[in-house]
Amino acid sequence: MTTTTVQTRDGRVDGTRRDGVDLFLGIPYATAARFAPPAPPAPWDEPLEATAFGPIAPQPGGAHFQRMDHAQSEDCLSLNVWAPATGTVDRPVLVWIHGGAFRQGSGASPLYEGTELAARGDVVVVTINYRLGALGFLGHSSVGPADGPHANWGLLDQVEALRWVRDNATAFGGDPGNVTIFGESAGAVSVALLCTIEAARGLFHKAVVQSGAAITSAFAEAEAFAEELAELMGVADVAALADEPLDALLAAQTQLEARNAVRTFGPTIDGDVLAQRPLRALGGGSAAGVPMMVGTNVDEWKLWAPMDPHSRDLDEERLRGRLAKRFPADHIDGILDVFRAERTARGEPVDPNDLFFAVETERFFRVHTLHTVEAHADQAPTFVYLFGWGSPAMHGWLGACHGLEIAFVFGNQGRGELAAFTGSGPDADALAGLMMDAWIAFARTGDPSTPTQPWPRHEVATRPTMVFDRSSRVELAPRDPERAVVEAALAR
Repeated sequence: MTTTTVQTRDGRVDGTRRDGVDLFLGIPYATAARFAPPAPPAPWDEPLEATAFGPIAPQPGGAHFQRMDHAQSEDCLSLNVWAPATGTVDRPVLVWIHGGAFRQGSGASPLYEGTELAARGDVVVVTINYRLGALGFLGHSSVGPADGPHANWGLLDQVEALRWVRDNATAFGGDPGNVTIFGESAGAVSVALLCTIEAARGLFHKAVVQSGAAITSAFAEAEAFAEELAELMGVADVAALADEPLDALLAAQTQLEARNAVRTFGPTIDGDVLAQRPLRALGGGSAAGVPMMVGTNVDEWKLWAPMDPHSRDLDEERLRGRLAKRFPADHIDGILDVFRAERTARGEPVDPNDLFFAVETERFFRVHTLHTVEAHADQAPTFVYLFGWGSPAMHGWLGACHGLEIAFVFGNQGRGELAAFTGSGPDADALAGLMMDAWIAFARTGDPSTPTQPWPRHEVATRPTMVFDRSSRVELAPRDPERAVVEAALAR
C-alpha cells in the first residue's frame, strides 16, 4: 500500500492506496453535542491520518456483521471514502447510510467495504456514521435549541454529511452535482425521509431505498418515550438527560427498549426537521425530479428466525395465534388461503412456519415499501426490485432474508466471514455483477437499465419489478396477491 493525499475543506487528509483505489477512513465531517444539531468540525493544520475507521456511535452489542472492536464515542461523526486512483473527475458519488434499527451499526462494517464497487463503476463511495439510539433520536420539546429542532439528531447528522460531500466531492474526483444516497433498513428509512427534508434538498440527486420505507412516529409518542427514559434513570426531567453519564444512559436505553415491544428511538414528526407525514410530503413533490430505486427481499423477516424459539416448529394453532395479534380476526382465513395458494403454485413450502415468515415479510416490509413507491412514482422515474437469492445459512432456512442483498450491491459476497451468510461461487459473483452494474448505472444516469438488463420504470397498472435471483428477470406484479390481501387487512 502507498500513501495518497487529498486537500479537503477542513485540511489535508492522508489515506492509503490499495488495489487501484484510494481509501480515506475516519474523516470528521461534523462535531456533536448531546441533543443538539451537528456543527462543522474545526479545521486542522497538520495532515490528518485517515487510515483507520473513526469511533462509532455508542450502541449495544450484537449488531449483525458489525465489528465491535471499534471504539465508541459520542464524537462519532466521521465518514469514509473510496475513490479510484485513476485521475478521473466528475465521477458519480454514492453515499451509503447504514441500517441497524437506528440503534446499532456504523459505516465501518465489512459489508460496506467500498473497494469493489468504486473500482467496478469508476465511482466515489462514501459511508457515514451518525448518532443512534437516544443520542440520535430522542425527541422532546425540552431539549435542543429554544427555537428548535427538538428531535431527529441522527437525521441532521446525515444532512451535515451530505453538505460535506457537496463541499469536498471534487477533491476526490467526484461530482457534487451527481450524488446518490442509498441505504438499507434504517438506512433506507433515512434515505426516504431525506427525500422529504427541506434542508437536504439539492444535496443529492438520486435515491435508493433497500428494505425500508418512509415511516416515522408521532412527536407525542417520542416525548412519552423520552419521559419513560428519564423516569427510568431517576432524573428530574428529560432535559437532565443531557448531563447523564454515557454508560448509564446507554444501559437505561437498552433496558427501556427491552420492555417495549413496539416503540424505540427513531425518526419522529417534530414539525421542524420532519414537518409532515413523509408519504404526504413525497406525494406532494418534496423530491420531485429525484429518481428512486426501491426494493425488498423475498424472506426479509427470516433474519430474525434464529432469535425466534419456534421459528421451525410452529403449528396451525400457534400460527393463527400470532396472526391474531397483527390482523383483524375476520381477515386471517383469507390471508392464509391466499398465501397457501400462491406459494403452492410457485412450488414453495406452506408449513405454518413458512407462512408466518412470508406474511410478516409482507406486513412489516413490502406493503410499506410499495407505499413509498406509489407516493413518489408520479414525481420522478421510480424503479422496483425484489431480491430472491437465498442464504446458505441455517441449511438454507434464512432464505433471501433482510440485509442479504447488501454484500451483492457492494461486491463483497463470498468474502471472509460473509461467505457463510451470502454464499459464494460463480452464480453469486454473476448476481453481484448484475446488481453492481444496475446500481452504478442508476447513480450515473438515473436509470438502472444496462445493455444486458433492461429495467422498466414503475407503473401502477403493471408493477414491473426486477427480480434478482439465480435467474434475474423482470416480472409484472410479483407476489401481488399476497401484498394485496395483507394491505387490505392492515387498512381495517
